[in-house]
Amino acid sequence: MSVEELTRSEDKSDAKPILAVSADSHITEPPNMYVDFIDPAYRERAPRVGLDADKSGEAFFVEGFARPIALGLLAAAGKDPRELKVTGEKFSDLHRSGWDPQYRVADQERDGIQAEFLYPTVGMMLCNHPDSDFKNACGWAYNRWLETYVGAAPDRLYGLGQIIAISPEQAVADLRKIKDMGFKGVMLAGEPETDDDYDQPLWDPLWAAAAEMDMPVSFHVLTGGMTKSFIEGNNMLSSAPKTGRALREEGRGPGAGRSFNVVRNCQDILLMFVFGRVFERHPGLKVVCVEADAGWAPHFMYRMDHSYKRHRNWNGLQEMKKLPSEYFREHIYLTFQDDYIAFQLCDLMNPNQLMWANDFPHSDSTWPWSQEIIKEQTEGLTQQQKERILRDNCAQLYGIDVI
Repeated sequence: MSVEELTRSEDKSDAKPILAVSADSHITEPPNMYVDFIDPAYRERAPRVGLDADKSGEAFFVEGFARPIALGLLAAAGKDPRELKVTGEKFSDLHRSGWDPQYRVADQERDGIQAEFLYPTVGMMLCNHPDSDFKNACGWAYNRWLETYVGAAPDRLYGLGQIIAISPEQAVADLRKIKDMGFKGVMLAGEPETDDDYDQPLWDPLWAAAAEMDMPVSFHVLTGGMTKSFIEGNNMLSSAPKTGRALREEGRGPGAGRSFNVVRNCQDILLMFVFGRVFERHPGLKVVCVEADAGWAPHFMYRMDHSYKRHRNWNGLQEMKKLPSEYFREHIYLTFQDDYIAFQLCDLMNPNQLMWANDFPHSDSTWPWSQEIIKEQTEGLTQQQKERILRDNCAQLYGIDVI
């Protein structure tokens, strides 16, 4: 169904259908992207696609990573869960709209989406590379390519530039370049390249610049510590059987449980910004927590306030101007896709800073069933609540016009 048909149709309550804006969608880096768009000094080292070990599929090979980045889950939207697999996929099998914008609008319309805010895919993994200069070069190759991609449909595709935070001076300069390129915000790696973390005064110039330029700063899952197993020399890659304490170093329990770390890593960043008083020092700063769900936020805020009131003195935390939950509500935006609890508890958070997403074309995407899922999960919400979470919050954050 096209955007026009969806606009003309009516639901049972005669409310106008909402053409959603996805606050978190992705591109799939094409095989030649890094080679063609990277600084010439790094061209020979640029990530590139090749056959995997058993030659049944393809993968991105990255210098400094002990194993390639398989394609299987990178663009598996719409697949039956029983068909999901990590390896054995070739680039020609993936959704073409992941790298060809001429196909993207058709996939948006199939899902009832009027616009998407785009993040990298392989670029998220590269945030964990040990070579700062190399991954910075890769980030800028992505930024240059993304500028051409979104240019094909500027009223439907919105880019978020990528920054590797090597120093405050470099990061501020990159932020200005990214804004000049027309991007609406920026994705930072989950960890800076300095000994001082993001809450330390060293990084205040970056947060001041982001607030001044009205550029929201995003932290996406998988960009901070979750892909260290790719790094050469990491003992997690040993082929020897692991038991006991050695196994626990990778995380406790089966892999299905350890995968929840993607949410916890983002929560750690948010805690750091709140208790590190970053928002207190920079009242205009906006931070987006991307793809880490949102249903957990009401208890998270309650627990922050409890910890502050009961335990701040022995923890050495001086009195803050506001409660931690107030900083969370005022400064932090949360994106989610399949999270029924987030919709139901929206009034226990800040409903103006919840932003739905479809995560296309990744394996966790709601595409092409987004409208069915939205209808089920928003039952009982008012039309205004639906409009805010599905469309208006994201549009207002990034300053775009919507239908």
